[in-house]
Amino acid sequence: MDGFGRRKQKKMEQIYSVSFELFSKHGFQKVSVNEIAHKAKVSPATIYNYFGTKEQLYADTLMDWMDKQLVLYDNILDSELSFPEKTKEIMLLEAKNLNMLADEFPKVPSSEWSGLMQMMESYSEQKVVRFFEKFVALGKQEGYIHKGQTEEMSMRYFTMFKNEIGRHWESSTQEHITRSMDQLMELFFYGLVGQVQKQKHAEEQNGSTF
Repeated sequence: MDGFGRRKQKKMEQIYSVSFELFSKHGFQKVSVNEIAHKAKVSPATIYNYFGTKEQLYADTLMDWMDKQLVLYDNILDSELSFPEKTKEIMLLEAKNLNMLADEFPKVPSSEWSGLMQMMESYSEQKVVRFFEKFVALGKQEGYIHKGQTEEMSMRYFTMFKNEIGRHWESSTQEHITRSMDQLMELFFYGLVGQVQKQKHAEEQNGSTF
């Protein structure tokens, strides 16, 4: 990247950072492009040149934030943690992020929402699904996800638990959530039977074949 490209990238990062802060704090309608430009130390014309409209800036700000979250998820998946520990960290972060978006990032007006939703769906199809395919492949490789299980059903199962953690997040303290996560992860990987009982059952089944 040449000097011009680096300067443009730096300006865009400043704009994204300020936009996310202001939109999440005050909502779409109460924040002006001039306010964002002033705090980001760029001209309003620069924002319009880069994004065209405030609505597009809002959408691109969300996409940029989601990109950064996926990088965090990827880093967790590539870490030295065990697969259950990786799942726990990713699920907690995802539940926290979804609650933050719902509570602190007010939506755009309904007239603009349909277009933004289409962008979010496209993002999900292109990037989130690819990440989840990687997650499922690793789980199958390490023996935590059944090899015959499809990515679609695995993703539904993951989403079900993540949504429950999100609801739990709203009504509990973070300390309580952290304590209960071990039980939730036990349910996620081993069901109501539990790891010890499953191992015992497997040993009994293996023993009965002799």
